[in-house]
Amino acid sequence: MPTPLKRVLHDNGLSICLLSIFLIALVGQAMAGHRQHNQTLQEHGSPPVSFQDYLASGEFIESTFENWESEFLQMALYVWLTSFLYQRGSAESKDPDKKESADEDPRLHRNDHNTPLPVRRGGLMLRLYENSLSLSLFALFAASFWLHLLGSTRENCREQALHGQSCSGMVDQLLSAKFWFESLQNWQSEFLSIGVVVMLSIFLRQRGSPESKLVHAPHSATGKD
Repeated sequence: MPTPLKRVLHDNGLSICLLSIFLIALVGQAMAGHRQHNQTLQEHGSPPVSFQDYLASGEFIESTFENWESEFLQMALYVWLTSFLYQRGSAESKDPDKKESADEDPRLHRNDHNTPLPVRRGGLMLRLYENSLSLSLFALFAASFWLHLLGSTRENCREQALHGQSCSGMVDQLLSAKFWFESLQNWQSEFLSIGVVVMLSIFLRQRGSPESKLVHAPHSATGKD
């Protein structure tokens, strides 16, 4: 029998791996960003800041959350759009010619064994629960969008102060071309990448991956099977 630690690693390997890569990349971003930030300050004759101060700076907040914002927007829209839009032949789409289990009314299973509480209770709780994944992702997008705006405003104020100019407010930053350039340059790349996956999965395969059709499946087959 596997040990409890091996069981945890076996059953949660994907999330552990992805979160580990995320943390390593985030720490690397913070360390490299801190060094670059202090180099910029020194070029303007200002003293360097500590690592802790850099983490609270507009530059770090802005650079971090402008990327999170686009990721959460991409996933929120993808989860929502795939509930009613189709791409024939794609592993990322439901089959447009048949009703799938994902569309089944959960109210028919309210008495099933181990059914989640919202399904058993029904009503508003179930209504929220059956859309909870996309709603949560949209909420994370909204939070990241606000933090991006906050960091962008702080960083803009810092840059204006270096040039002896007055600081503009958050509303001015929201209406600025710079802020939307930061957002849209990330949005377009995210939707390009997910669109490419949707289309390439029609013709290409990755054996063993649940994101791919079966290797022997015809190109016209839609969904994972």
